[in-house]
Amino acid sequence: MTSQAPLLDPSIFAYLESKIEEETQVRETLTAIVQRLEKAVATAQGLLSRVHSTPRSQYPTLVAQVEAAVKDEAVVIAELNEVASKHPYYQYNAKWSRAMQNAIGTVVYCAWLGGFPKESTASTQQEVGRLLSLEEVGAIFSVPANLKDRDSFHLTIEEYLLSLTDLTQDLSRLATNSVTHGDLSLPLTIATFIKDLFAGFQLLNLKNDILRKRADAVKYDVKRVEDVVYDLCLRGLVARPGADTEMKTEDS
Repeated sequence: MTSQAPLLDPSIFAYLESKIEEETQVRETLTAIVQRLEKAVATAQGLLSRVHSTPRSQYPTLVAQVEAAVKDEAVVIAELNEVASKHPYYQYNAKWSRAMQNAIGTVVYCAWLGGFPKESTASTQQEVGRLLSLEEVGAIFSVPANLKDRDSFHLTIEEYLLSLTDLTQDLSRLATNSVTHGDLSLPLTIATFIKDLFAGFQLLNLKNDILRKRADAVKYDVKRVEDVVYDLCLRGLVARPGADTEMKTEDS
C-alpha cells in the first residue's frame, strides 16, 4: 500500500507568515513616520493659531516662523515619500491621508497670510489672500501632486480640497478676531475669498461623500463672514460693497 502525498503544502503558510511579518513591519515604520509628521504639523498649526491675536503688521514675523515649521514637515514627508513609494499607494494611504491633509492645510493657510511668495515677488511684502494650487503645495513639499501613476506616493486632490474646507473655518474665525485689532478691511478680503472658493466648490461634481458634505458646509463659513461684514457696514465702519460704483453712476 502506497502512502498518500499530503494535500496541504506547509510552505503556503510559511509564505503567508513571512508576508504578514513584512506588512506588519511596513505598517509600524509608516506609523512612526506619520506620528512624527503629526507632531511637526501640530507645531505649525500652533503657530498659525497665533494669527487670531496678531495684528496684520506683525504677520510677516509670524509667517516666517510658520514657513520654518513647514520645512520641518517637508523633511518628514520626504521620508514618508521614500518609504511609501516602495509599496502600493492604496494599500497604506489611509495611515497618512489625514496627516497629509493637515500638512497641506498649514502650507495653504501660511501662503494665504502672505507666506511662500513667488520668486518674482519675493523681495516685496506679500498681500494676504493668495491661494496656492495643489501643484505649488507639492513643489514646497517636493512631492508629486495628483500623479497619473496613482500607485506612487503623491498629494491627492481630495486631501487638497479638504484642507481648503479647513481654511474657510479658520478664516471665518479670523474675520471676527481681526475686527478686535482694528483691521476692518480684512473681513472684506476674507468675504470675497470665501465666496469665490464656495463658488468653485459648487462647480465640482464631487463623488466623495465626506468631501461633498464638507464642501457644502463652507456656506456656513460664508454666512458667518457675511454677518461680520454686514455689521461693519451697518455701523458705517466700512463702505458698503458697490457703494463707490453707485456714487460714480449718480455723479454721471
